[in-house]
Amino acid sequence: MTVRLYNTLIRAKQDLVPIDPDRITMYVCGPTVYGRAHIGNFRPAVVFDVLQRLIRHVHGPDKLVYARNITDIDDKIMDQARAEGVSIDVITARYEGLYLEDAATLGVERPDLHPHATTSIPAMIAMTQVLIAKGHAYAAEGHVLFDVASHGDYGSLSRRPLDEMIAGARVEIAPYKRNPADFVLWKPSSPDQAGWSSPWGRGRPGWHIECSAMIAESLGTTIDIHGGGIDLTFPHHENECAQSACAHDGAPLANIWMHNGFLNFGSGGKMSKSLGNVQSVADLTAAGWSGDELRLALLSAHYRQPLGWDEALLGQVRARLDKWLRRLGDVPRGPRPPPPAAVLDALADDLNTPAALAAIAGVEQDREALLGALAFIGLPSLAPERSRTAAASKGHDDPAAGRIDGLVAQRTAARRARDWAESDRLRDALAAEGIVLEDSPAGTIWRRA
Repeated sequence: MTVRLYNTLIRAKQDLVPIDPDRITMYVCGPTVYGRAHIGNFRPAVVFDVLQRLIRHVHGPDKLVYARNITDIDDKIMDQARAEGVSIDVITARYEGLYLEDAATLGVERPDLHPHATTSIPAMIAMTQVLIAKGHAYAAEGHVLFDVASHGDYGSLSRRPLDEMIAGARVEIAPYKRNPADFVLWKPSSPDQAGWSSPWGRGRPGWHIECSAMIAESLGTTIDIHGGGIDLTFPHHENECAQSACAHDGAPLANIWMHNGFLNFGSGGKMSKSLGNVQSVADLTAAGWSGDELRLALLSAHYRQPLGWDEALLGQVRARLDKWLRRLGDVPRGPRPPPPAAVLDALADDLNTPAALAAIAGVEQDREALLGALAFIGLPSLAPERSRTAAASKGHDDPAAGRIDGLVAQRTAARRARDWAESDRLRDALAAEGIVLEDSPAGTIWRRA
């Protein structure tokens, strides 16, 4: 079976032909952890979770290396930390934990790698130095900026004229810039801001250099697939393309670029914190919607198209899912049947989830085929039993492991009792110690941020 995917760079579908069939690489831009993610933020997480399942099915479970980053240094994070009077680590640990908790509710599997921006600062500094040495970046007044004019292919991903890109990016016009479109690779930090030592003084990285450096460090110079929301096409992914190609002597950052459409709230615009029209996974589950229903709703439209999010959509999904789950009845633990060929064919055609759901409807009278199909698209209630228990994955070499295990157990008990206030109190107490929680049907796994 051949997987065909729409490549934003060429505006057409193309076959996924791995650079190395034994190590297929995929990177998806993850959350900036300054607040709780809303349901729209989870559309790429769910979409690319389905894609990683498909690739592993077609090419082999151990052939894909999937990375999703965590942006844990950002001005919004620093603003939130300042407002609460805590360190940025407290903010990022809390909201990364909530992100993983909500992702688990939606049946999103953990990626193979989850690089954090703050642990890749040396790689970002090194890449910035390379760009300066090759004449593609320059230092000015404590900043380092990428020289857009030095890269002849700038704009090839978004295909917009430079003046339109400048206007769309709302770029900062600063006296130290050679060109208004030049973007920051490194910027200075004041004494009360988070910062790291660098050849240009104490500072922090610009957003765009973070992903390029983390990709090069964890996956390689050129990867097979780079994904994210359509709003990242410009300026974020455009800038990634430019700086990575210039740092690596013209080598492309990714062979296939994939972008999912917005999730629109009702009849209004896209769901976003700035518009105040957000719903979190926790909000929706508190209102009575299940993780299965939310995931299926996110997959109900083709990933490249906008998705209107409202009660009508959720009601339609609930009715469809109730019929399927009644057909399945009690599902025992253990391996799941393989998905039907029609479902795989639909997903292999640029993740055509509406066609896949139609194919599932076509086999709903066959209980084994129905179970295989629904488990394959990742409904959390039908996930097969994990090969390792939550307890076996914990860090028992941590001197505080016993005490932390106890707090995690108390939180689990509170969740089962639907004592959300106590559950939140324990989660926040653990986050304050830098403990990140991941909830799943197999239990809760913790680790230090």
